[in-house]
Amino acid sequence: MTLTVLHDEHAIAGRVADLAQRIAASVPADLLIVGVLKGAFVFVADLVRALDRLGVTPEVEFMRLSSYGRSRESAGSVRLLGEPPAAISGRTVLVVDDIADTGVSLDFARRFFAERGAARVMTCVLLDKPSRRRVAFVPEFVGFAVADVFVVGYGLDDAERYRHLPYLATVDGDANR
Repeated sequence: MTLTVLHDEHAIAGRVADLAQRIAASVPADLLIVGVLKGAFVFVADLVRALDRLGVTPEVEFMRLSSYGRSRESAGSVRLLGEPPAAISGRTVLVVDDIADTGVSLDFARRFFAERGAARVMTCVLLDKPSRRRVAFVPEFVGFAVADVFVVGYGLDDAERYRHLPYLATVDGDANR
């Protein structure tokens, strides 16, 4: 298996700062950020710190959705694992995820919060892979657009490996999956 760096730490940090600027200009200071676990945990941490530097003081919650399991392909159906975030009604919610691939999970999350009374629901993704969409979904905030390649690092995994990498990399080959 070969990892090829796609975006290094400095490129990611710059893009997160840019996203924070755009988000800060578009949302109230007291928004609710909901990170989608596990992949978005690193991105959420960096994003909320960047927002704080701009005077945005979001409340942070997490939710866990499952559509991939340990596979590289989405099963096409989404399940909420655990309890949903509380205090949604009337709030501006920004759902933050690592990647918009098929769009199924983020479309589910957007509808989930809207149905529970959120005043506004927006999405922010580190990576956008529009070539793989199965549903009509467009995130409001995008870090990087990527081709149809498998990406790991900065929270993204391959069967729970590589989340710890401080950069984003493509994966070539198959190491005894």
